[in-house]
Amino acid sequence: MDRVRGEIGCERSDYEHYTGAGVGIAILDTGIIMHPDFQSRVLDFRDFTAGRTNPYDDNGHGSHIAGIIAGDGSASFGRYRGVAPNSHLVAVKVLDRRGNGNTADVLRALDFIIANRAVYGLRIINISIGTVPKAAGGERTELLQAVERAWDAGLIVVVAAGNNGPEPMTVTTPGISRKVITVGSSDDDVEQTFRSSGYKNYSGRGPTPFCIVKPEIVAPGANITSCSNVSGAYCKKSGTSMATAVATGCLAVLLEKYPDMSNRDVKLRLYERCVDLGKPKNWQGWGMVNLNTLL
Repeated sequence: MDRVRGEIGCERSDYEHYTGAGVGIAILDTGIIMHPDFQSRVLDFRDFTAGRTNPYDDNGHGSHIAGIIAGDGSASFGRYRGVAPNSHLVAVKVLDRRGNGNTADVLRALDFIIANRAVYGLRIINISIGTVPKAAGGERTELLQAVERAWDAGLIVVVAAGNNGPEPMTVTTPGISRKVITVGSSDDDVEQTFRSSGYKNYSGRGPTPFCIVKPEIVAPGANITSCSNVSGAYCKKSGTSMATAVATGCLAVLLEKYPDMSNRDVKLRLYERCVDLGKPKNWQGWGMVNLNTLL
């Protein structure tokens, strides 16, 4: 994460002032382990796949996302610290060990988050998952309606653009929603150092089937080191999932500084203050999130 901190304009001095303290984030993913980097900041864990009560992550994706957002770097002596290392989390497992899930579980999870947002001080939902735009129409509509209910309830919904690029109309659902903040990867042209296939140019591109420009923003997503699902260990992953977590962490820092901002205020600030990378709108949206300009 040290490379990412530089790219998003987050230097050590920034952490001394704003660390996401007091900002609650719900993560819909594969679960979470009680990695040393989270300490006591995981306020609740809910498993909508198997009904287990103790935190676990049989895939590793969710723990990696959580570390990018909120890891404090304890196990790495501060080297791999997340963007908002004092924010607190509610981890909601909606995907199994293969990273697969079903819409019904996601809908139940979103209802739980909306109902309990005040209990846990939740301001942001991170959804680093998605289904292709050609999914069954009924399920796609239900998913879109659910994330928009969360947005209308005042939550900031941050969603991955998906890894099906680079062709047009490859943003995944629910990232095609007009209301949510959809995040692409600013560096999807970087070869992944841990893959032999050299997977590149994957970030989902707009427009949506409804002719909406997507994504709204981009953030670093390539070769991000974060928490694994082995206690005290780290691993590298790439994708718009990682970029979404970076963006979520940035917004948690923003909300610590400006706690009265609404989700609409946040979206307008991103529109005004992201850094234009000079790329097509349906690849970069408004540009790359940068804390120096955002704050």
